[in-house]
Amino acid sequence: MMRTVSIFGATGSVGRSTIDLIARNPDDFRILALAGNNDVDGLAQMARDVGAQVAVTANPANYGALKAALVGSGVEAAAGEQALVDAAQMGADWTMASIVGCAGLKPTMAALKAGRTVALANKESLVSAGGLMMDAARRSGATLLPVDSEHNAIFQCLAGSNLDDVARITLTASGGPFRTCTRAEMAAMTPAQAVAHPNWSMGAKISVDSATMMNKGLELIEAAHLFPVGLDRIEILVHPQSVIHSMVEYRDRSTLAQLGSPDMRIPIAHALAWPQRMATPCQPLDLARIGRLDFEAPDEERFPALRLARAAAAQGGATPAVMNAANEVAVAAFLNGAIGFLDIAMIVEDVLNRYNAPVPTAIDDILAADAQARAMAGHVMERLTA
Repeated sequence: MMRTVSIFGATGSVGRSTIDLIARNPDDFRILALAGNNDVDGLAQMARDVGAQVAVTANPANYGALKAALVGSGVEAAAGEQALVDAAQMGADWTMASIVGCAGLKPTMAALKAGRTVALANKESLVSAGGLMMDAARRSGATLLPVDSEHNAIFQCLAGSNLDDVARITLTASGGPFRTCTRAEMAAMTPAQAVAHPNWSMGAKISVDSATMMNKGLELIEAAHLFPVGLDRIEILVHPQSVIHSMVEYRDRSTLAQLGSPDMRIPIAHALAWPQRMATPCQPLDLARIGRLDFEAPDEERFPALRLARAAAAQGGATPAVMNAANEVAVAAFLNGAIGFLDIAMIVEDVLNRYNAPVPTAIDDILAADAQARAMAGHVMERLTA
């Protein structure tokens, strides 16, 4: 049966990988909505190529350019936050939520409330509003499928097993480009060096998060919502080859691991075809060529983001949202050359120490905490660079 699809974050790496897989199976999928931000030409061309019903730019200032680029295509143009929410409510059978940052909160929540299947690649949604998101999915009966390679691996290893039988969940981490660097060496690292991930092809923000290991901290919080076994049973293990994407150990001490090449099309394909499987053009795993798999414990002194994330997860409420917002501001400043690499975690910790946000009961509460945390992060940077 043909499945209708909407893709939020269509012009990003996850969105493009999703389009690639759909293009290889044109008889199985029909695209309703594509949403992007500032790559108007890319969004318009993509919408034309796949015959989308509507193309949405999150930035209202881009509406005129998008509309002009779609003249004669039959694709409707729309712009702004409400347009994103409207697109999420179009009733797609399967929605890819891959907008980076808190900009994805409202459309992701709208898609969950619609009660269909949501493939989640926007980790900030669960980090910032995990309780609200999971509750919305339960109320509507929506199916939430994790797309991050680590969480998708855990999902596959669980395969319907009882969470009470789980002794430990292990999230693997590549360690990023600075895995073997000292703090002194990291202090001198440039944005170009930070985004040069050794294994994965990702956007700049996610790549910097990998370099600070904040991405693994965010994934820890996300895993705690998706697989509620308790924080004490979720661990992080550095695995430089990025072959084992995560592991689940059961109480009988058997451990299941999901392995695969470091290609995001593999977990995307799993979510896109679930509960079936689909072929991908990805390289098969050649363990003989790889030869060895290495593991090491993470170093929270060199990578304090891991410590901050676990503490934020334990505190709960809006604290993870505050951490995420401060991190987004700090990473953007680093990428713009305004602060140093080690300043990122320092700014996040400063904001967490200063701001204890009220417990959220709605998405607007999360967005208010997010805005306040961003403002505070800006003040911290002003003092830092004065």
